[in-house]
Amino acid sequence: MTSTPATRPSLTVLHWHVHGSWSTAFVQGRHRYLLPTLPERGPWGGGRPAAWSWPDAAVECSPEELVARADEIDVVVLQRPEEIELVERWTGRTPGTDLPAVWLEHNTPRGDAPATRHPVAERDDIPVVHVTHFNALMWDCGRAPTRVVDHGVLDPGHRYTGELDRAAVVVNEPVRRNRVTGTDLLAGFADTCGLDVFGIGTERLPEAVEHPDVRVIGDLPQHRMHAELARRRVYLHPIRWTSLGLALIESMMLGLPVVGLATAEAAVSVPPDAGVVSTDLDVLHEALRTYRADPDLARAHGTRAREIATARFSVDRFLTDWDDVLAETAASRSTVPARSGPDARPVAPVPL
Repeated sequence: MTSTPATRPSLTVLHWHVHGSWSTAFVQGRHRYLLPTLPERGPWGGGRPAAWSWPDAAVECSPEELVARADEIDVVVLQRPEEIELVERWTGRTPGTDLPAVWLEHNTPRGDAPATRHPVAERDDIPVVHVTHFNALMWDCGRAPTRVVDHGVLDPGHRYTGELDRAAVVVNEPVRRNRVTGTDLLAGFADTCGLDVFGIGTERLPEAVEHPDVRVIGDLPQHRMHAELARRRVYLHPIRWTSLGLALIESMMLGLPVVGLATAEAAVSVPPDAGVVSTDLDVLHEALRTYRADPDLARAHGTRAREIATARFSVDRFLTDWDDVLAETAASRSTVPARSGPDARPVAPVPL
């Protein structure tokens, strides 16, 4: 008989802190989470985030400490190709061979998207977990087993006031990513509704968008950003090509109605009584005008958005789904013994 998550033993999980909001939800589980940590931090050893409060079960580990704990690790959650080699060097164990491994795929495929092969498409020993059904549809995962686990988001509370007759936009690196993030659309939207833009790298936005009603708020700590988002009338999602943004989900939980591009998973995540998604820009401009003119409608649609987001993206559901993934993956442990003599030398940072 398969045990339920409540009766399953807790596991030791090796996991890089790559995506802050996703990892914040992930480490709320009942397992022990080992986070590779280097003195210089960086992409391969970021450890725990300094600005966020994580549970004590999320433990920073140097490469030398991973050597000592190598036999304790039950499963590794991979997110980047380079991590496979790092696990081998820092633990002496090979993901998918003598260390159970699962690949967490955050992103939509790049390039010729429908034909893009996943990094582990040629393997059947490392399953791929997608964060949206759209991503699962678009990636060519070849032989790799696949499944979808929707995001889990810590509920920031129903805090909507909508007191500011403006739209909130959250986007990271809007200049570098440009058309991917819909940066080229912002000036047009700002002709209809003033925009307040939050996120990493937004200080460079004036280089790409010259408009008096596009205001950069910047990269705020999460609790401050939530408070500021809740004051805006509507959340604008101009992003063409990405997974379902966690900021979009957080905004819905805060109680904001959504106006956004009907692309990727956003197309099926915002029903008509919670906002407006479309690929017709005229429809989106009209939606912004409507919410500006009717605050009561904005509040009602935002309340419905919150109901939908808290039901679909609860952390409890997310952790239960991941308990299943981790237990099934750990159960695939090979009987092949771990290699001896792991090389614990830190690796030089590799640009992503």
